[in-house]
Amino acid sequence: METENKLNRSIDELVGYARSRLGLADKNVDYVRNGVLDRLGVAFAYTNAACGDKKISQLLDEFTAAAIEAKLFDEGDAERVCDAVMGELSLMPEQLEDLFRSVEKKSGSKAATDMFYKYCVDNTYVKRDKLDKNPRFENSGLIITINKAKPEFRDAKKAAAGNSAFGGYPACSICHANEGFGGRAKRTLRSIELTLGGQPWFWQYSPYGYFNEHGIAVNYEHTPMHVDFGTFGRLMDFVDRFPHYFIGCNAALPRIGGSVLAHDHYQGGGEVLPLQQAAALKTVDDVKSGAKIEILDWPGTAVRIVSRSRADIESAADRVRAAWESYDAPELGIIHADGDGIHNAISPTVVKTDRGYEMTVILRSNITSEKYPDGVFHAHPEFHVIKKESIGLIEAQGLFILPGRLESELKAVADCICDNGKLPEELRDYEFI
Repeated sequence: METENKLNRSIDELVGYARSRLGLADKNVDYVRNGVLDRLGVAFAYTNAACGDKKISQLLDEFTAAAIEAKLFDEGDAERVCDAVMGELSLMPEQLEDLFRSVEKKSGSKAATDMFYKYCVDNTYVKRDKLDKNPRFENSGLIITINKAKPEFRDAKKAAAGNSAFGGYPACSICHANEGFGGRAKRTLRSIELTLGGQPWFWQYSPYGYFNEHGIAVNYEHTPMHVDFGTFGRLMDFVDRFPHYFIGCNAALPRIGGSVLAHDHYQGGGEVLPLQQAAALKTVDDVKSGAKIEILDWPGTAVRIVSRSRADIESAADRVRAAWESYDAPELGIIHADGDGIHNAISPTVVKTDRGYEMTVILRSNITSEKYPDGVFHAHPEFHVIKKESIGLIEAQGLFILPGRLESELKAVADCICDNGKLPEELRDYEFI
């Protein structure tokens, strides 16, 4: 009886949380509660318990403990079941879309994204509690984080395979069909409709975001990543609607294009990244478009195109793209294409400022050699103990996401240095840095 009472109390508190934080209307309370009970396969009796000021993490911990005690599931299934329960308690996608548009119309797009992001934290899709525990520090104008929640892929082929399309359902990890899909613990995922370049796209936040309000804009059509003339216009469409965010596109090539190349998407959010603050080494006026072009003081090669005219930005950016994609400098190891395919590509990213649009075009090369099979312009082997994964759009802008294992490994290295001791065998690779 006590076990049943604990479970009933937890369910009452979760329903109360949904009423106070997730927009659950009084009219829908019984319906939604019954949906939760049906998923759990249990009977129910009212306890009139209130959630008070408990955090959702505490409510779910108490619910999990009570459900395991009642032998409804074991600890290994807890995350999946909690996602399913929170999915039942969350607004339906259309309801949240209507709320978003209402706030946007009344108070502007920033108020709308503030509301939407908070909702995705409150319904547990965005794992804010875990993200806040990630170590983060700044040095020399760069930001370094250790993402303890993100799995590390040291095998590039395995990383690519994990995000490839195999013709299943959903076709890949970011297709819109993932919204509410329990097979990937996406019952709490919600998205907002976008129109970019006259095409239907959608916006969603990342559960394990690398920076504040990190999200992705995704093409409804399952089409491969690509960067062409239309990309620049679509990026500007996004910041026209959300001028408080930046948005950028990964290069569409392996090793330099992030982990999901099977589906066209962009990344952006509400943080000013280091690249956006980089100083200009040289400034020239583009006589063809009228835009101002700045060669940046930056560890990578990047140019910033500045203009209030969308047409000027598109013209200049596309000429930079075309020139780089066919550029060769063999003496520097830059070969735009060979028997292994195309190697040069760009990562464009845009933000709106008081100067107008600032489109930064990052020049990337994924060429390899016998000496550097993971990439000539990638971190070289002696640094793979720190990170071996590819350098995507966010890191190219100066925010480096390091694997969670470093928190304990670097502490062990520091202890050895302080104690003047020898590195244990499993940390011996740190000797070569």
